[in-house]
Amino acid sequence: MRSRAILPAIAITAAVIAAGCTAPADPDDDQTNDPRSMVLADSYEPDSLNPLLGYAAEGAAKFYDGLLAFDGQRDLRPALADEQPEVSADGKSWTVSLRDDVTFHDGSELDADDVVATYNALIDPAYASTLSSEFRMLDKVTKVDANTVRFSLKFSYAAWPAKMVLGIVPSEALRNKAPLEDSALNSEPVGTGPYKLVDWRKGDQMVWEANPDYWGGVPKISEITVVFAPDDNTRAQRMQSGEFDGTVLPPTLAKSFEDSDTYRTVYHKSADFRSITLPSDHPVTGDSAVREALNLAVDRQAMVDGLLGGHGSPASTPFSPALPEFVEPEATFDHDVAEAERILDEAGWRAGDDGVRAKGGQRAAFTVMYFADDSLRKELAQAFASDAKDIGIEVELAGLDRTAVQPRLAKDAIVLGGGNPIDPDPQAYDALHSSRAGDGYANPGHYRNDEVDTALDRARGTTDPAQRAAYYRQVQKAYVADPGLVYLVFLEHAYLMRERWSGYQPVVEPHTHGTTWGPWWNVEKWAPRT
Repeated sequence: MRSRAILPAIAITAAVIAAGCTAPADPDDDQTNDPRSMVLADSYEPDSLNPLLGYAAEGAAKFYDGLLAFDGQRDLRPALADEQPEVSADGKSWTVSLRDDVTFHDGSELDADDVVATYNALIDPAYASTLSSEFRMLDKVTKVDANTVRFSLKFSYAAWPAKMVLGIVPSEALRNKAPLEDSALNSEPVGTGPYKLVDWRKGDQMVWEANPDYWGGVPKISEITVVFAPDDNTRAQRMQSGEFDGTVLPPTLAKSFEDSDTYRTVYHKSADFRSITLPSDHPVTGDSAVREALNLAVDRQAMVDGLLGGHGSPASTPFSPALPEFVEPEATFDHDVAEAERILDEAGWRAGDDGVRAKGGQRAAFTVMYFADDSLRKELAQAFASDAKDIGIEVELAGLDRTAVQPRLAKDAIVLGGGNPIDPDPQAYDALHSSRAGDGYANPGHYRNDEVDTALDRARGTTDPAQRAAYYRQVQKAYVADPGLVYLVFLEHAYLMRERWSGYQPVVEPHTHGTTWGPWWNVEKWAPRT
């Protein structure tokens, strides 16, 4: 095994705009006019850049590569793997051959030891990886030779390729078995990706620099500055003043730029949903009649038309139109206020003098949380509360800082997001299977349905595509007969971008989006327009 040092990030001076505290960029500024650099604005700043703590779990990590990479539509292609994995007949063993021309940002070579160390750290409790529960199917990963690894699974798991987009880290970074919360990789990433992190002013911006030794070819965009501007309206105003080359915006705000001479507005399909969780232990949201009535009361199409500007579709389950072969078309809820009221009446929820229903002295009232810095989630929460009021259910809204939300997930409802276009298993299993109940944002409402559990288990255990699809249709039918959440909408993600570069390709996106996805998901292949 060769020796290797983990190098710290190198601070450099970049002529960029500090978020929220400087004047708009001068259009004649040298960097603004340099087609080899761009300045983007993002609504979200990561807490950590460590793949083992969840950074870029669906791929598209500019500092890292996985064994496989999403092709932007539906398929996975080899990345650090030099060909598609070889799977055993029983679906429990996956053998991967590695490229032999890859180096990490510190100059050392990638080999099987790095892959083994990365995946074994996921399942070793000593590292306390936040992704460990999502890799319960992994028994072990072993080195076959210097450029070959073999994954051994505890059970047949058809969706395993979706787990191979995880960024690979150097084995030396994992030499000490200690919790990853103190890892240098959290703020000083050392990967094999097309860009290196050279500056991170937390709460402000980060700067990426092209990796001159990237195995996929040196990116022609040599420097990318990402400014963190969480407020949607502020970000839109700064875009209007010309400060940025691109950003993500809620669809209705992006629509206001459609006639712009400066920016192009693009909308990307996604598997990303928004839902309202319904905690099972709450005296109101745990009532099956209330759950069914709320699903019928919500006007999903009105949300799509009014809040998404038509850029989305109604959602009744977590199974997205981005994966059409898995969708059960009959597993939907109609908008039927009269039926919702009938169900509540029959269940004993009677309207009081103030219009709010009650049963056995319990008012039909509960709280829905949303992230205070997310304007779309706030608007969806408001629309949901309005629809609930129409059937006599009172919803109190609470806009909270993200750090204040998690301790309340089991007690209070929340506007939740999720979705993965690579495979339905990671999202559907986390959202609906009882074994995932209460694990962070996985099944926070503690939903349990034995028929749903059984069908989910069977779907992930078969390698036959037609049988998998049939099991997932069973999941959806069982779920709509006994809903545990109120799924609202599937989103199209909206972006603004300058057209100074060629290489843009639309992409079907996961829930995670922003500057590492969006038009820039393949920015390493872009080039200045000539």
